[in-house]
Amino acid sequence: MAKTDTVRLSLDEARRLCIDAAMAAGARRETAEPLAISAVAAEADGQPTVGISHFMDHLTAIEAGRINGNALPEITRPAKAIFVSDANGGAAQPGFDLAFDDFVTTAQDFGVAVFAQKNAFTCGSLGYFAGRLAERGLVAFAATNGPALVAGSGGTKPVYCTNPLAFAAPSADGVPLLIDQASSATAFVNIRRAAEEGRSIPEGWALDSQGKPTTDPAEAVKGTLLAFGGARGGNIALMVEVLAAGVGGATWSVDAPPWGAGSKGPGSGLFIVAIAPELIDPDFQQRVAAHLRRLAADYDVHIPGRSKAEARKTSEQEGIVISAELHAQLLQWIAS
Repeated sequence: MAKTDTVRLSLDEARRLCIDAAMAAGARRETAEPLAISAVAAEADGQPTVGISHFMDHLTAIEAGRINGNALPEITRPAKAIFVSDANGGAAQPGFDLAFDDFVTTAQDFGVAVFAQKNAFTCGSLGYFAGRLAERGLVAFAATNGPALVAGSGGTKPVYCTNPLAFAAPSADGVPLLIDQASSATAFVNIRRAAEEGRSIPEGWALDSQGKPTTDPAEAVKGTLLAFGGARGGNIALMVEVLAAGVGGATWSVDAPPWGAGSKGPGSGLFIVAIAPELIDPDFQQRVAAHLRRLAADYDVHIPGRSKAEARKTSEQEGIVISAELHAQLLQWIAS
């Protein structure tokens, strides 16, 4: 892409632009800010498929009513270490933000805390939630669901969303371990991007609408995604479904309306567990840092989270680069 086809923005500029666009689309500031901040964070981490381009999906969802831009989450505490959020049809981020400081303090005091949310739109980058907790010294596990896109074990019809899970752990070197992956062979946004760019997809990613394997992303969009690793991936998707939708009382994926059409949101769930590891082992972060260095240096193990941290550092210094077309679309939302 030629330089004239791109726009460079500082992170602050990108956040302000996205906040203004979300408010222009119909969101109150309490929704616009956390939604924009999470999208820009994904972009800064080198995840454009769940960054600002995916933020555009949220703008259309706000305008169409799939995200209630005026919703305020309701947080309840049925037990001292359990936080329950009803997003009331809004975005996924505001409820987590509202509970965040108390959630962190509770995990540090009790050693563990649980956050469960229902009635939300899909959350974008799940690693964003777990990573924020690791930055506060907590080990975190997160799971979320959404509209059905993925076949279950042995089936050909969609019954689960891509049902990602994320895991993060703090490290003494300041770079958290961060694993964020879908239960499907790939994320839906990657299929959609391949269709937009006219690229084929690998075998084993998807089935067409007739339940037959396909490498055509346009057919995959109309068909069904496959879980990674066959039955094992399908079982993980089911585990995520029970945590994200079952525990929190959210909509089962098979019952959820599509996230990209209509006027009703998917009612997605979000489940997060935070653990204070140093209450068990005061040397936890030092041991993790040393072990990860050994795995990387002596065994050539790829350590998830390092590349995101490097991308973020570069973005903080140099800003982010988005297409001029995407920039113009954001400005158009603000002007409309």
